Amino acid sequence: MGEFVVHRVRFFDYMPSAIRAMAFNGSTQRLAVARGDGAVEIFNFADNYFQEKVIPGRSDRAIEALCWVRGRLFSAGLSGEIIEYDLEKLRPRYSVEAYGGPIWTISSNSQETLLGEGCEAVPHRATVYAQLVESELLWGWAQLQPMEVEGVRLLPPPAVSRCAGAHSVCDIQLSQVSPASFKPLSPLCTMFSVDFSKPVSSAFQSHSAQFVARCSGRGQVVLSWWDLHMDPRGDVVCTMAPSWTYPHQKRAPWRDHWMQSVYFLPEESQVTEGDDLCLTVCHDDYSLWYSLQAHSRQDQQTEAPPPRPSCTCQAHLVWTRPRFGELNDGRRTESYVQALRSVLKEDAVCLSVSDGSLLPVFAHKLGAKKVYSLENSRMSKQLIEQVLGANAITGGVELLEIRADHLTRNDLGDEQVSVLMGEPYFSTSLLPWHSLFFWYCRTALSGLLRPDVTILPCSASLHVVAVEFQDLWRIRAPCGRCEGFDVTPMDEMVQRSLDFRESREAEPHPLWEYPCRALSQSAAAMTFDFTQCVPSQPINSQGSLPLIRTGCCQGVALWMEYQLTDDITVSTGLTAPISEQGDCEWSRHRKQAVYFLRSPWQSSGDGRAAVSYSFTFEPDSGDIKMDFSISAL
Repeated sequence: MGEFVVHRVRFFDYMPSAIRAMAFNGSTQRLAVARGDGAVEIFNFADNYFQEKVIPGRSDRAIEALCWVRGRLFSAGLSGEIIEYDLEKLRPRYSVEAYGGPIWTISSNSQETLLGEGCEAVPHRATVYAQLVESELLWGWAQLQPMEVEGVRLLPPPAVSRCAGAHSVCDIQLSQVSPASFKPLSPLCTMFSVDFSKPVSSAFQSHSAQFVARCSGRGQVVLSWWDLHMDPRGDVVCTMAPSWTYPHQKRAPWRDHWMQSVYFLPEESQVTEGDDLCLTVCHDDYSLWYSLQAHSRQDQQTEAPPPRPSCTCQAHLVWTRPRFGELNDGRRTESYVQALRSVLKEDAVCLSVSDGSLLPVFAHKLGAKKVYSLENSRMSKQLIEQVLGANAITGGVELLEIRADHLTRNDLGDEQVSVLMGEPYFSTSLLPWHSLFFWYCRTALSGLLRPDVTILPCSASLHVVAVEFQDLWRIRAPCGRCEGFDVTPMDEMVQRSLDFRESREAEPHPLWEYPCRALSQSAAAMTFDFTQCVPSQPINSQGSLPLIRTGCCQGVALWMEYQLTDDITVSTGLTAPISEQGDCEWSRHRKQAVYFLRSPWQSSGDGRAAVSYSFTFEPDSGDIKMDFSISAL
């Protein structure tokens, strides 16, 4: 038997990956082929057509387009990145984000100096809507209103009344603004559209909508939102319309990433039913602003568009919009006036510790001998000086731009303080208990107070209630699978981040915008006695909140209440008793604190489960450490 050679042969089913894109370079006779698995193959056509190189890819980064530019190879895809390849090392050389969403095609210009991309913007287009309304509630967030104190009418400074206000947007959950709190003066107007798939001009632009006034009133506020067309044909529309525009309000989707907006007109305008009016919106790179004019084509051709509003009175720089609403709250003002009336005497020397407060004006009108006020900034001081001037208060009130711990008896005319007062309000406060800064000021001022000094408020208490949120829980809930995409890796990353201490702290939220139901009774968890100085040792408090209503407990809400006198209390949280169903009515002027539980608890409402709490007030930092747990009893 002769010699022979045996070859071992293996057979396998070759499954070529689909071709996603191709690009031919005529100068080098090379064809680039992009496969479905992300690999790029280079074929040489110069010599009998063979595969010359393979650049490995990633299946999760599919390529949709290839382009040769002077021997350099580029790719692009749905990730929105443009990648150049190193044809020697057979790997990506670098990538750049195109910032235009998914890229479907790329091409170079004839000089091969520029690379153009074909993107699909998502969302594709936006349409902006607006409605003119009269609203005492909303207008009170932009203008200081006159108020009555002891039968005397206090007026806002003329400069404040004439000021067009700040140009910054006021974005809120309009779904939580009851239609009963505003009067629509116009139909819903389509103002303009933005096509995100095209370059947007940075030049100033204006758009107008003509309408006939539906009823008479004062044009004060413009409510605005947009619809997003997610695809070029507009088959998928994401609307930001408030819930009260829906036939069935409970079916309205929750929107928080894009909310609705409130814009304040530069001045209120009298509107008569049947008037032909023109609502104009202007915008630049940063802002939108609205104006109202009588409809006249001749006027529109000759009049210059209204300029962007800017604050000239300082009030809109010192006071936030919720602060304007707080100062205009007549019920709240009456509480402070009644409290001051009950403690002031003819020889009273008052010292106010709050930022940009009207308490010094109230105390003077109620007959205090002398009133001093500590202001945190020169701008705040100048604003209160305007208020004093507008009401012909030339003496009796002295504003001091001094910190409490720097104040001396010489600054007070060698007198001692008989009434130390505060709202308290401080512009730097983020969480409700940050206003305990008033307590530290009271401690620093103890050497300047009379032995029988009256402290107003005399105490504060931290309140807590277990709640079920209607929608706010979504900001902490895992997504799982969303529209067919597995988002669990992101969920796990977020969950790991919650292990840090910072994530186990309360965060500020305006709960009037985020409805919730109380599943327990509210409780005063801690009390702070302002008649005494800040203690040197921590204050501890423990307790529990039995769950007496059915629902899913996702967290707890916290707020401060201030005891002005024995029978007058001002709340920065609940403004009315909790209803039998657990409905809560929250203050619009201050943010409350929310502590989210690690795991929601389904309450049966029989009181057999409870939220346990533990608080520690740290005098050195002024912070409150807290911990919550929930379990069956």
